[in-house]
Amino acid sequence: MASSTSIELDDALKGRIEQLAEIRRRTPDGIMREAIAQYVDREEKRELLRQDTLKAWDEAQASGLHVTAEEVEQWLSSWGDENERPAPECHE
Repeated sequence: MASSTSIELDDALKGRIEQLAEIRRRTPDGIMREAIAQYVDREEKRELLRQDTLKAWDEAQASGLHVTAEEVEQWLSSWGDENERPAPECHE
């Protein structure tokens, strides 16, 4: 079930939305709903990535296991070569 929400837009943004809606043969409401849905989807994914990153950092801090930047750089620079190196292993 949809419910109504109001937001204040400055005249310039409102005009841009109306112009885009006309070009796309859509309603301004439809343009705004799509934009908000895309924004929320993107930000939810960012938040999941942030949470995963914090969890990985906590696990690395607790275990002491890590890979140095130099080890990663050497591995990445070998990508695409016939002598491509395996991923570096974590160590203390």
